[in-house]
Amino acid sequence: MTSSIPQEKLQGACGLYCGLCPRHQSPSASRCPGCQLGEQHSYCSVWRCAVQKRGYLTCAECTDYPCDKLKRCIGVDADSFISHSPAYPNLNRIRAEGLASHLAGAHERQALLEQLIAEFNDGRSMSFFSIAAALLSPDRLRQAIDELHESIAAGSVDGADVKTRARAIKSTLQALAVQD
Repeated sequence: MTSSIPQEKLQGACGLYCGLCPRHQSPSASRCPGCQLGEQHSYCSVWRCAVQKRGYLTCAECTDYPCDKLKRCIGVDADSFISHSPAYPNLNRIRAEGLASHLAGAHERQALLEQLIAEFNDGRSMSFFSIAAALLSPDRLRQAIDELHESIAAGSVDGADVKTRARAIKSTLQALAVQD
């Protein structure tokens, strides 16, 4: 049940995919539509440079990539948020394989994130699921979902209790993350 927003509008200039952000997934009034939709992120120097100044969708299009501004904002020493670690690999993938290829993978991750939220969110797990969707491969995400469905079917996890389902899927995702 992914949103009807065009995928390219959910691609952040910095390489992050907004469809995987808990602020975008939130049903609340403060829901973020994504970096490319409106100027709610006009404080972001990367967005201002790539989108406003140069007219690019992402920094991957720029001849100056990777520039000092991008390095300061999402470089190895610049950002301590683990959820931001896919930014450079995403931009590199866009440069190497093209935007359409990257967006296909991002859309798949978003669909899996939305499945995690719909089936396993106990009201406090959206950020965890968003980070997992950003960092784990779609294969690992599907594996976790399949394993939990099997555990529920076998009766080893109480499928009727959302808190139990949330704990079980988080544990499974963490175990799979350690394997990568």
